[in-house]
Amino acid sequence: MTPLSPQSSPSSESSASSLSRIRIGSAPDSWGVWFPDDSRQVPWQRFLDEVAESGYEWIELGPYGYLPSDPAVLREETGRRGLKVSAGTVFTGLHRGPDVWESTWAHVSAIAELTRAMGAGHLVVIPSFWRDDRTGRVLEDSTLTPAQWRTLATQTERLAREVRERYGLRIVVHPHADTHIDSEENVTRFLDATDSSLVSLCLDTGHYAYCGGDSVELIETYGERIGYLHLKQVDPLVLAQVKADEVPFGPAVARGVMCEPPSGVPALEPVLAAARKLDVDLFAIVEQDMYPCPPDKPLPIARRTRAFLRSCGA
Repeated sequence: MTPLSPQSSPSSESSASSLSRIRIGSAPDSWGVWFPDDSRQVPWQRFLDEVAESGYEWIELGPYGYLPSDPAVLREETGRRGLKVSAGTVFTGLHRGPDVWESTWAHVSAIAELTRAMGAGHLVVIPSFWRDDRTGRVLEDSTLTPAQWRTLATQTERLAREVRERYGLRIVVHPHADTHIDSEENVTRFLDATDSSLVSLCLDTGHYAYCGGDSVELIETYGERIGYLHLKQVDPLVLAQVKADEVPFGPAVARGVMCEPPSGVPALEPVLAAARKLDVDLFAIVEQDMYPCPPDKPLPIARRTRAFLRSCGA
């Protein structure tokens, strides 16, 4: 056995080992990208250039169609910038039952195919919104019935099995503001209703705080279900006004409810510390929602955020 140096200790070596299992990345979201094609978004080439320049190695695909959907092209474009893909993202409305399966699968399969081709292992699953993200129009009841909860659980498990068997990917379900999987109550209800061997969670620290949840407590309580992280913070003052005015999530983002770390909540150091204690391989992808934003805004924020996370040991 190699003796410890005077400056090291078993505990510090263990901490370093746990730290190495958390892989930091970013996503198109942090460049104000929400849609496959939008004139207010930066071109995909600029996103790839700047995310690499900011010091990130891992990225997500973002909205399908924003980055090239030809895997040969995307491998060339990411590879020459030293970037790798951690996950793809899909949107689902599985609580609506078997009638939506075919349309859901058509959406999922195309993205899963590209995700696999890029060497990634995860598919982030975001539930459908109960109110329109732009207009605020209520699309359906914000509360699911017991029957809808059962359907959501069984259909999510079905999706997990199909994605795993056909593409070798693991789904991670993303609690999200203005969806039915949002608050601590709804997140834990969903976790308790689904098979842990099939369904894991993509814990987005910003969305969970937006909806009143405590990320550290969730990691400590349901650690075996945490399969992926999105690192994000909310501005508590903006959030209080957003909640008071009943503002939908999209306009809330335009108001600046999601802010640059470390100026918001939750504090990310305790989140990362709790994640390290799980002693599992985890992606921790930075996402600062800011659609729409000036094209020169994201890069300086991305650089500062990466430096901040390094100061946290990540």
